[in-house]
Amino acid sequence: MINDANVADTDRSSLAISGGEMSNHSPLTPYDEYNRKLESDVHPPDWINPQPSGRYNLVVIGAGTAGLVTAAGAAGLGAKVALIERSLMGGDCLNVGCVPSKALISAARMARTIRNADEFGINIPDGTKADFARVMERMRRLRSQISPNDSAARFRDLGVDVFLGEARFKGSNTIEVGEQTLSFRKAVIATGARASAPPIPGLQDVPYLTNETLFSLTELPRRFGVIGAGPIGCEMAQAFSNLGSEVLLVEAEHGVLPIEDPDASAIVGRSLQNDGVQLLCCGKELKLRSESGQIWMSVESHGTQYDEPVDQLLVSVGRAPNVNGLGLETLGVEFDLRTGVKVDDRLRTTNPNIFAAGDVCSRYKFTHAADFMARIVIQNSLFMGRSKASALTIPWCTYTSPEIAHVGLSEREASKQGVAIDTFLQHFADVDRAILSGDTEGFVKVHTHKGTDRIAGATIVSPHAGEMISEITLAMTHGLGLKKIGSTIHPYPTQIEAIRKLGDQYNRTRLTPFVKSLFQKWLAWTR
Repeated sequence: MINDANVADTDRSSLAISGGEMSNHSPLTPYDEYNRKLESDVHPPDWINPQPSGRYNLVVIGAGTAGLVTAAGAAGLGAKVALIERSLMGGDCLNVGCVPSKALISAARMARTIRNADEFGINIPDGTKADFARVMERMRRLRSQISPNDSAARFRDLGVDVFLGEARFKGSNTIEVGEQTLSFRKAVIATGARASAPPIPGLQDVPYLTNETLFSLTELPRRFGVIGAGPIGCEMAQAFSNLGSEVLLVEAEHGVLPIEDPDASAIVGRSLQNDGVQLLCCGKELKLRSESGQIWMSVESHGTQYDEPVDQLLVSVGRAPNVNGLGLETLGVEFDLRTGVKVDDRLRTTNPNIFAAGDVCSRYKFTHAADFMARIVIQNSLFMGRSKASALTIPWCTYTSPEIAHVGLSEREASKQGVAIDTFLQHFADVDRAILSGDTEGFVKVHTHKGTDRIAGATIVSPHAGEMISEITLAMTHGLGLKKIGSTIHPYPTQIEAIRKLGDQYNRTRLTPFVKSLFQKWLAWTR
């Protein structure tokens, strides 16, 4: 949901704004049967807002993941709930984030698999080529199939009063939507975040894409520039390269995915380059200009100056919280234009009647994090609960090939926080299923608190890392250590067996010389 005073007058045909100039793309472009279906679900043109009656237990601003979970959960428990959305219900995840990006990545992985089929003795005729228009049509079709889950009609049927329009606080217990006034006991700010543009010289003079406009492309760019080698930048650089674009990925830091385990990032960096991505890391003096109908990127990387034309440019650096235009200043709700709404550990803002959840207030900008923050808000706002966001164990995954998944502390964070750890490492080169599948480039790394099997954090690099990390997240959430994992039978052969092998590694550390000598004496005596 966008609630920005600078874009308050935009209509649905220009919902997505990308900085230097307004993009011709929006989540509803092209306006084909699938996007018409999407619109009919998440922003019906003929929607009539209900007439508010009486005070609501909860008014939720923003119908992304945090807002939807809060509204549905509260209504299911019997609360009188209103949900307000100015743009498209489903938020970034459905419309311009998780759903479209993973559909695109799935197609790119299929192209990658076909290209590498010869390694498995499978001969594929030369000339295999992705039909980008069909790839994107498939994405729009699948997105429209998922959209009823987030639709205005579904939430109305769940007992939620759904209002489409701009929301603005008018007092500590009232919100205006258009000409209607809603009164509430508690309110939740769940307005999310939007793509932000860094201060790059020339950026304001060239057309560019963000995740909010990227998925409206219908033609594959011959040359595709990407600025920022974070998760979105790496995922899309690799996907477009596998679909046939010449991709240039510019990153100011050394390598890719700088917040991840360096060993993991290095593997992904090599994979990107093997898939044809030209990585220009340690990029200095990046400048942009428009010339002869193309965008030119000028940058120095490792002492070499590059001046390269691209047909499309994706800027994937940073997110900004949607806090403007809500009237927070009049309520004593503290916020920052960079970090968002200030909340305590119970997700209360500095106004006791107002809570916040999701990207607008959290450094963990993930759909699953917003989901579980919303559950905390329901407990604390409606039932005087004392649940804490700090108690959440939040994993994440970057969906490159291979994937990187992480939970808990990294080695770098443990050192910074003064937490003593032991580290257990299992390479997939020594896991039978990974060898047979050709997936030996990767590992499972688990950190335990020094001298114990209690897990402090983990990183997995694997084609299936996002699926595998949940076993470790479950163990951390419920206090199960590596010893318990090691004693749990895993099917053979599977890649997740690598995690069980780490349990075996821990158990071997318990066989100290003293214990071993006792065993030897016992076995000799009982021989």
